Amino acid sequence: MPEVTVTYKTPQALEALKNLSKSYDLVISKPKTRKKAALPKNTSTINWVTVVPGDPSIDISELSDIFTGKNIDAKKLRKEAWQRNK
Repeated sequence: MPEVTVTYKTPQALEALKNLSKSYDLVISKPKTRKKAALPKNTSTINWVTVVPGDPSIDISELSDIFTGKNIDAKKLRKEAWQRNK
């Protein structure tokens, strides 16, 4: 059976939809509530952003060849590479 989602702002609009549903044999039902995903126990929140710790079992030794000896400065990286284009 086809479904349609209708959003409304006022209780009067809901009443009008209910009256319309009686005339056309439509069914009005409340949306199912969604369950929140379970987060690991070590999570924290900073400015309403959930921070999940990384997996310590991942081997990142191969990345050292890429970054070693490049003299990458974090301040310079933020200034040059992370700028948004307006």
